[in-house]
Amino acid sequence: MKLNAINKIFIGFAALSGAFSVLFGAWLAHASSNILEIDKARLITAHHYQIIHTLALLIVTLAYRVKTSRALFISATCFVVGILLFSGSLYLKTYTGIASLGILAPFGGITLALGWLSLVLLGNEKS
Repeated sequence: MKLNAINKIFIGFAALSGAFSVLFGAWLAHASSNILEIDKARLITAHHYQIIHTLALLIVTLAYRVKTSRALFISATCFVVGILLFSGSLYLKTYTGIASLGILAPFGGITLALGWLSLVLLGNEKS
């Protein structure tokens, strides 16, 4: 895939994820009074992880525009997949009631951690 196409995908995902995070956060703060506390706690956790990793994705993607790097590409990919698996599964589990969706959250968490750990590779790449 060309550099421009990769950047468009990652920037587009970060933009949509960021917009969703803002709107969902507002809904959580103002309109979620009829949600059970355990479900609300799960949604707050999913939201928290999503917004932090959306910002991390944006930073890594902007860095990738400056320096094409395998480590940055791996990190961005892990952040996208991790957001979808971790936050996505918690949102879906809460709203659909399908408890088995929760099994995806640990895989999402591991993928998010791998996104951060892949940045260690930056130190080993040639300029």
